[in-house]
Amino acid sequence: MTCYFRHLKHVFEKAGIEITPTNKKEIDRIIHDIVSVNYKNCPATWTQAKTLILEDEAKFASMLKAAWEKHTI
Repeated sequence: MTCYFRHLKHVFEKAGIEITPTNKKEIDRIIHDIVSVNYKNCPATWTQAKTLILEDEAKFASMLKAAWEKHTI
């Protein structure tokens, strides 16, 4: 779980999300949902996330921010 988070620090910053021990697992689930990969499949999730980020990092950050805000409401 969250093996790819170290690569996403700048994306989390763009999305305005601070990763904490409390929210890390839920953010991981949200990223899995965004990239349409079953939860806990870290390598596939990172592959898909990396592809989306390379295509449009701002869009990925925006999707992450929106999903996180929806989750926290």
